[in-house]
Amino acid sequence: MNTNAVIAKMQSRMQLAKELSDEEKLYRHKGVLYPCLLCPEEHLTALENIRARDDDIMLVAYPKCGFNWMVGVVRKIIAEATGVKTESRMPPLMEFFGPDVLKVLDEAPSPRFLGTHLHPDNIPASFSTKKTKMLVIFRNPKDTLVSFYHFCNNTPVLPSGQSWESFYSQFLSGDVPWGSYFDHALAWEKRLDDPNVMIVTYEELKQDLREGVRQTSSFLGFDLTEAQVQQIAEGSTFNAMKESSADSHGTMANVIFRKGEVGDWRNHFTPEQSREMDEAFNKHLAGTRLGAKLNYQLHCQ
Repeated sequence: MNTNAVIAKMQSRMQLAKELSDEEKLYRHKGVLYPCLLCPEEHLTALENIRARDDDIMLVAYPKCGFNWMVGVVRKIIAEATGVKTESRMPPLMEFFGPDVLKVLDEAPSPRFLGTHLHPDNIPASFSTKKTKMLVIFRNPKDTLVSFYHFCNNTPVLPSGQSWESFYSQFLSGDVPWGSYFDHALAWEKRLDDPNVMIVTYEELKQDLREGVRQTSSFLGFDLTEAQVQQIAEGSTFNAMKESSADSHGTMANVIFRKGEVGDWRNHFTPEQSREMDEAFNKHLAGTRLGAKLNYQLHCQ
């Protein structure tokens, strides 16, 4: 895959974004908002015909749940296990690729490392048919909202300059790019028994990254030594990733890797907003296995 060509196209779109109003930066596809410059409708349409492989590795996350962090972790795992190091600076988000890149992807050697922010029901069906391994990252909704807010306000291709109050309301209603956090969570809750799906939380990774690396490696079918697991974990802390992010993510580094903290929501939420989010969580996820895994009471109250 020609990484330089993809980067050049992305940079061109960043420039084009300066000429668009906030209203022109988003469009709806099947009822969900998407950024028109990053994943225009032709990209999503082309994805419907992608040919999955049973040895593909898929990383899935709702936006700002630790996707870019885990891209670095998984790439290190693949490099250790296969001896093949990926130099790409691009996040492997399928919806960013477009028809031309998807043609090249079809000829790429295995294992292919792919990713997406798409709702699980919108991930191309061939990945389920081929029983592709899907590693899913989730994060507590309060910190997700805060990180998403800062990301949108510092990313030219997304509506920026929004007030905290406005973005908070849009997030709760699901009127944000890639749709509702709770819709995504409930859809993955239904797939927890799928042996080809593993869900890990951002908070678990922050607490014990070495165990996260060990579980991820095992799930993906890689047999790493404890020394390899330790090496990957030490090189994959959020701070380590942030320090090297200028090389891996260029000018977007400081936007993508901001704080990486658990509990930063306390610096943003009013007491009323916190209670409102508590009610939303209780309505949608209380009593579910994913809700328990998120440990909401510990991290959000």
